[in-house]
Amino acid sequence: MADPSAPLNESDVDLDPVRQFARWFDEANAAGVHAPEAAAVATATSDGAPSVRMVLVKQFDPRGFVFFTNYESRKADELTANPRAALLFHWDALGRQVRLEGPVERVSAEDTAAYARSRPRPSQLSALASPQSRVVDSRAELEQRVAELSARYDGVALPAPGNWGGFRLAPVVFEFWQHRADRLHDRLRYVPADDSGWRIARLAP
Repeated sequence: MADPSAPLNESDVDLDPVRQFARWFDEANAAGVHAPEAAAVATATSDGAPSVRMVLVKQFDPRGFVFFTNYESRKADELTANPRAALLFHWDALGRQVRLEGPVERVSAEDTAAYARSRPRPSQLSALASPQSRVVDSRAELEQRVAELSARYDGVALPAPGNWGGFRLAPVVFEFWQHRADRLHDRLRYVPADDSGWRIARLAP
């Protein structure tokens, strides 16, 4: 298990921020952090009004970090109008945060369909039934929609919602934050370097 009191030194981190994230993500898993894939995603309208909510980041690799949503939701509307976002992972048990910033694009329909098929059936039904971010009369209305869809597709595979899919954030800034005593926290920021690698800088807490 990772030692939450250990310092975060430049000499100890990976030169590649995605590999460094994977290392910390695995340590959060090993430490029993609940839903280490949970992150706050911040978006803004075209005129700069911000909003933030929690999402589950289901995939990450050198291409970016992927979360899924209804394409008619508020976050999707804002990402369409202003395709940049920020993600924040907070693993309190380890005293760690990771911040990511960058442009966002939709993932392919094939990637969305593959992920949709991997979800538990109740989650697939909820995605089909929910007009995310829209006003509904009651919870009973949503439950009725789920029941109707469950009956309609009884015994057969559910279709992937046409208005639902993934967004991929391709970070151009990473920040790794480690709690230290007396508020003298460690903060290491990665930004692109001229040689196509990454430049690491220490930020004051």
